[in-house]
Amino acid sequence: MAVSHEIESLAKAFSGFGVDEKYLISTLGKWRADQAEAFRQEAPFFAKDEERHFERWNEHDVEQLKHEFLRFKSAVVLWTMHPWERDARLMKDAIIDGPKSYNVIVELACTRSSEQLLGTRRAYHSLFDRSLEEDVASHVKTPERKLLVGLVCAYRYEGQRVHEDVAKSEAKTLVVAVKNADGKNPIEDEEVVRILSTRSKLHLWAVFNHYKEISGKGIDEDLVANSILLDTVQCLSTPYPYFVKVLTAAMNRGADENTKEGLTRVIVTQADADMKRIKKEYKMQNQLELYEKIEQITKGSFKDFLLVLLARDSNEN
Repeated sequence: MAVSHEIESLAKAFSGFGVDEKYLISTLGKWRADQAEAFRQEAPFFAKDEERHFERWNEHDVEQLKHEFLRFKSAVVLWTMHPWERDARLMKDAIIDGPKSYNVIVELACTRSSEQLLGTRRAYHSLFDRSLEEDVASHVKTPERKLLVGLVCAYRYEGQRVHEDVAKSEAKTLVVAVKNADGKNPIEDEEVVRILSTRSKLHLWAVFNHYKEISGKGIDEDLVANSILLDTVQCLSTPYPYFVKVLTAAMNRGADENTKEGLTRVIVTQADADMKRIKKEYKMQNQLELYEKIEQITKGSFKDFLLVLLARDSNEN
């Protein structure tokens, strides 16, 4: 019969982020029938069919295990894609998922350069025979529609010029809208959408600084209750803390599957971009190296692949 510690080890190998393929292969392949029976009787993944006298997998656990086995494959497939295709497919998935994934649309639209976002729109058209903005406009039925369409259509100026008078004026506009003087949701304010979806990131830095001078609080503090606008502001002005927020939420043991996908998405898409600064920010916030956290919670080939991607910037000369 399978001993209790082996059953416990197998249960751990089946649970969490990814699966411990090497342990499963070395253990399961050597099982006798009585050992398999003991596992089915003691492991938490099975329910007893009292009428027909056999143990069967719980459907929820089967679906969860499928997700875990697919994590490594999904990470590898995303990594090998052209960045334009990768972002286009992530956009498509987020559009289909609906409101729970609108933050992904914001993330991809606001943390990419103008040329990268243009490439994403080209790839989207090639892959799906529709424009990205067309799909966002037709699928999003909530008040976020105008903002999301504006963000995915953006081609921002990336030069160094900032008009301080304009920035201060637009900061006043945001203060009025965000403070809800007229009870209107700021995401439905056309001027808010225009400013956030058209202005350069350097200009927005000036706007947000003036906002704090006028309001006495940072705009991110005033937007805590409005997650989409908060994500937009953070992605445009402080992307590294934003990415750490996504990673932290993804690695929370109580996270849902949609949130968990943020771990793969951020590491794969940022491995050759801003990973060094993301790791620095993560350590500053958590007093722990990002690779240490990933070693703690992930398993198998999925863990190995993520760690290799994390180490890429360390290997650069």
